[in-house]
Amino acid sequence: MSDNEIKNVAKMQTSYVKQKEDATISANRKRKVLFRRLAAFFIAAAAVSIFMITTLVSQSAALDEKLAEKKKLEDELAELESKQVVLEEEIVKLNDDEYIAKLARKDYYLSDKSETIFVLPESEETPDKEKDKEKEKASE
Repeated sequence: MSDNEIKNVAKMQTSYVKQKEDATISANRKRKVLFRRLAAFFIAAAAVSIFMITTLVSQSAALDEKLAEKKKLEDELAELESKQVVLEEEIVKLNDDEYIAKLARKDYYLSDKSETIFVLPESEETPDKEKDKEKEKASE
C-alpha cells in the first residue's frame, strides 16, 4: 500500500475507537512521566552518590594526614622523653659536688689551689697525613 491510499482511509468514529485512542494517549503520557520520574531519581541518586564519594575521599585524605601527624608527634614525644631522662640524670649529677667540680675544671678551666691546668690543642691532622691515610686505604 502506498502513502496516498493510507491517507484516504477514514477513521471509524465509535466510542470503542475513541476509548482506545484515549487509553493509548494516556499510556504514552504515563510512560513519559515514568521516564521523567526515573531520570530525576537517577540524577538525584547520582548526585548523592557523588557527594558521598567525595566526602569519603576527603575524609580518607584527612585521616591519612592525621595519622602522619600522629606518627610525627609520637616520634617527637619519644625524643623528648629520652631528653627528659638525660636531663633528670643531669639533675642528679648536678647535686653531686664532685661532678660540679669536674665540670667547672673542664668547661671553665677552674682549678684547686694545688692544680695547674694545661690546655692541649685538639689533634688536628694535616692534609698530608689525611692523603697518606687515603692512599693506605686504597692500597688495601
